[in-house]
Parts: sequence; C-alpha cells; structure tokens
Amino acid sequence: MQSIIKICFWVSTQKVMFMAKLAQTSVKYLIKARFEANGYVERPDVIGAIFGQTEGLLGPELDLRELQRTGRVGRIEVSVKFEKGRSVGEILIPTSLDSAETVLIASSLETIERIGPCNAQIRVESVEDLRTVKRKYVIERAKELLQQLLSQIPEPSQITEDLMQSVRANEIIEYRGLPAGPAILESDKIIVVEGRADVINLLKHGVRNVIGMDGTSVPQAIIELSREKEVTVLLDGDRGGDLILKELLERADVDYVARAPKGKEVEELTKKEIFKALRDAVPAEDVKHNFTEQKPSVKAREHELRPEPKPKPVEKKKVEKRFELNEEMRATLINEMDELIGTRAVSIFDGDMNFVGRVPIKELENALEQIDDVGVLVLDGYVDNELVKLARKKGVKIVVANENKTRGKQDVVIITRKELTGNE
Repeated sequence: MQSIIKICFWVSTQKVMFMAKLAQTSVKYLIKARFEANGYVERPDVIGAIFGQTEGLLGPELDLRELQRTGRVGRIEVSVKFEKGRSVGEILIPTSLDSAETVLIASSLETIERIGPCNAQIRVESVEDLRTVKRKYVIERAKELLQQLLSQIPEPSQITEDLMQSVRANEIIEYRGLPAGPAILESDKIIVVEGRADVINLLKHGVRNVIGMDGTSVPQAIIELSREKEVTVLLDGDRGGDLILKELLERADVDYVARAPKGKEVEELTKKEIFKALRDAVPAEDVKHNFTEQKPSVKAREHELRPEPKPKPVEKKKVEKRFELNEEMRATLINEMDELIGTRAVSIFDGDMNFVGRVPIKELENALEQIDDVGVLVLDGYVDNELVKLARKKGVKIVVANENKTRGKQDVVIITRKELTGNE
C-alpha cells in the first residue's frame, strides 16, 4: 500500500499566500471543502471524482476541465489521511472567476457521492476572497511605512539642539598643545578629562571650562593650572581611569574627583550622565585616604609576581550537518529551483524533505511562524545575512538560492544553483 500523500500547501489564517498556476491572471477566490470517504482513497481518486462527477453539471462554460485549461481555475490541491477505516481530507480550489461563478463551482462539489470505490460526502467550508486579505496586508504595511516616515522627521527642538551641539564641538582650542574648551583660562574652575574625544563630548553639552590630558601621563600645563584653579577630574569608569587618577593625585593639586559610570567612557556619556557625575564628585582628600587604606596583601603581591598561565587553546567544535545531499535530494532541489524561476517565491521543505508549501519571499517570516518543522528553504533569489538570521532562528539547516550574498562564516548550509547543478 502506498504511503499517504502529504499536502503541499500552507494557508495562514491571517494572510493567505497561494502560488497556484493561473494563466496570466491572479487568484481572486479560494474554495475550501472537506470530504469523508468510507474506505481507503488517494489523491488521484479525489481529483478524478471532482472532474468526473461535475462534468456537464453546469454547462460547458463552467466545466472544470475547460476552466483549468484556460487558466480561470488553478491547480486543485488535495490532502488525504486514513484513520479508523475512513479517508478524510481537504480540497482547495483557487479561481479567477467572478463571485457567482465561484460559488456555483463550490456548490457543485457537494453533489459528489462517491470517491473511487467508496461512498463519500463533500462539504464546502468557505469561499474566501483573497483580495480582502491582500487589502488588509496593504493597509497594515502602509501604517508601518507611515510610522517609519514620521519617525524620520525630527522635532524642531531636536534640530536646534543638534545645531548647538555642532557649534559647541567646533569651539575646541589648543592650550599649550592640549585640547581644551574656550573658557579654560577665564574660568576659576576647570575640569580635567583624559583625551580629545572627552573634551569634544563635554563641549557638545555646554561644558566649556574643560581640558584634556591627551595621554596617560600628567602634562606640566595641567600641573601648573591646578596650582591656580579649582580642579575637578572626570575620568573613565575603568581600570585605566584608576591608574590615571593615582598619578593625578600624586603630581597635581586636585580638588574633586568625578567618575563615569562603571564600564563607561567619558566620551560616550549623555548630557544627563555628565552632569550627574560632576554633581556626585567627591573631595580628592577622601579618595587619597581610600587609596592609602587599600594596601595589597602578601598573597595578592605574590599573585601579581606570578606569571599568568597561558590559556589553553580552544578546540573548535565541528558543526553537525543534519542533511547529506544525496542524488535524490539533489534532483528534488534542482527540479524545485526550475519550478521557481521567475516567481520570486520560496519553497519550504520539512526535516524529512517533504514539500510543505510555497510562499512569496516577502511573506517568508510570517509563513515560518506558522510551521513547526522546517528543514530546507529553496528560493528564487539571493540569500543574505538577514535571511540567514531568520532561517537560523527557525532551525533551518539548508538554504538553496540563485546567489549567495552573505558575509562571514554561517552556521546554515548555503547552496547556490551553480553548486547544485555543477555548472560553472
């Protein structure tokens, strides 16, 4: 006994995507019907019953064979499964007829009384207008595009702020070879930062009495300024900032110490973070006192003198490939790529290389959300990093495409048409 044929079609309840073959027309309606047969039947039996028992019922103008030949009715899709002595399944018929003709075709299905050698009953569940689904998608997509467009238009206040920041950033001057703000000489209080990028960031946010060390050692210019002015140092929140602070406290007359949040650099702080750090500055004497108390233990000193062990080389794990491309699979994939030429569509196969469905490339993400087991994607187009990311998220192992435009190493197997056919 032959195995039950799996249906090769997928319909989303929210967005219907159907790639039926209609001649130079588009699908308008989709007839959905269910059937039951008292015995074992297969897909050809169901299709034969549909054509045979509706022939001549509605006249020559609505004969299914003629309608399919002229492209006004698409390929009839049938799924069948056998359970408890009965065959049950679903029938899907796409049409480009008008609404009246479509419902006549749908109603004629319910006159079928036998499928193959078995008594049977067919019940039409629905006739769906696919244009309504497309219209809904168009409206939702238009909302997304409008939201993106509106988000690109800045507020007038933001434009003004950007202009002011640009002007302030251009105010940087040189003081004895060091980057500084224009108020470094006239102000009684100065802020010392590590480098030029830090100076530019503070100037952007309106802090003009700033000067940068432009290195890790303390310049003589800053030592001399610290004797005349009140000095607040604003340093990065990392170990490099700790080392610079120690030297500053030893060589310069520092009054207050401010630090960026742990792990952050001054050049990347926002305006709020800058002013919060300056408000939270602590007296330099308190910081010196803390440094004095933090003496390393003998054990810690021994650890510093002991050379660090060399890290063990990390063994690269081999990526297990679920699929081995045998000749049968190769032939299936080549045939599917030929079927897809010019459609801009994606064919979906499960982990056992059973055909699941075919959808437009732009609807692939929605389709994958509705399918549990996806093994292979075959598309009429190119594969890029964004598509690979989507495939990896769903557990796809193989992507077959006309061209590979990915960058870097990928953990999804990518096969191009040239590699598949062996034609260079």
